[in-house]
Amino acid sequence: MTINKNKPILVTGGGGYIASWIIKYLLDDGYTVHTTIRKIEEKEKYKHLEHIGENYPNKLIFFEADLLKPDSFANAMEGCEVVIHTASPFMVTKIKDPEIDLIKPAKEGTANVLRSVNVIQSVKRVVLTSSCASIYGDNIDIKSINKDSFTEEFWNTTSNINHNPYSYSKTLAEQEAWDIASKQSRWDLIVINPAFVMGPALSKRVDSTSVQTMQQLCNGTFFFGVPELWFGITDVRDVAKAHILASFNENAKGRHIICSESLTMLSMAQILKDHFGNKFLLPSSTLPYFLIWLFGPLMGYNHSYIEKNIGQSVKFDNSYTIKDLGLQFTDIKTTLIEHAEQLINDQLI
Repeated sequence: MTINKNKPILVTGGGGYIASWIIKYLLDDGYTVHTTIRKIEEKEKYKHLEHIGENYPNKLIFFEADLLKPDSFANAMEGCEVVIHTASPFMVTKIKDPEIDLIKPAKEGTANVLRSVNVIQSVKRVVLTSSCASIYGDNIDIKSINKDSFTEEFWNTTSNINHNPYSYSKTLAEQEAWDIASKQSRWDLIVINPAFVMGPALSKRVDSTSVQTMQQLCNGTFFFGVPELWFGITDVRDVAKAHILASFNENAKGRHIICSESLTMLSMAQILKDHFGNKFLLPSSTLPYFLIWLFGPLMGYNHSYIEKNIGQSVKFDNSYTIKDLGLQFTDIKTTLIEHAEQLINDQLI
């Protein structure tokens, strides 16, 4: 399969954290980009893209599209050989209705985009933004596998609508994508599975869990201690590059874990403290388990989550991604420091 690099590339969910970097890199490399916005009139959510696009006249074209409206992506997709589908809700707390807030837009949205792909004959490849959340549900799941690290072979079987509904939504959406892809032969599907994404944003939006996590680490929310909670962490710019490498590498196949390394929240805070000194009210200790059990629900951690995640380390094997895509991972210290510097410069911490 050969991709014509003179054809436009569709990136859905253009105003998003990851999508914005994908669009910037594509424009920097000379590509024409079509991108979708849920509501064109909400310019505040994508004005940073308009600003980037000013440097590339006629190279960035906006379309309105809604995940829950069938065929609404067709116009944006016309003439594209590559579709990079990033649009999907990311919420892990303050979820009112998991079915409406997460599962329906993730699964039905993916299906709607891929149904348009089936209709638009120009499309040859779809690169889907999934998540490591579709590989595992809770950190304790690592005890049930015969390896010390999660690889792309594993699927999340422990999440459901009531427990880790975000992870459940990502699992259902990715499974739906593979199912639709398997029923045709004109286009192929490549999946990107990022761990927890950190790193500098191109916008000043604060409605992402990544930004909120960094704000909470720095603003004193966890000054008296953080839960012993392990994350796989990756740089948003690495995630964006992985999508682009997957778009144009003719031999790329399958799923791809994007994770630099695993750290605790306290380790993240220590990296920031080593660099910034006492500039922030950073935590310097881990909260005792019994306090997490007592007060965790007030912090958004229910007892089931606490039992299956607090104190349990987790690791991810990124070797297939390095081999298949040739991606070079950013050092996690660079990721965290430059994320904090961006928030300082934008007066968000």
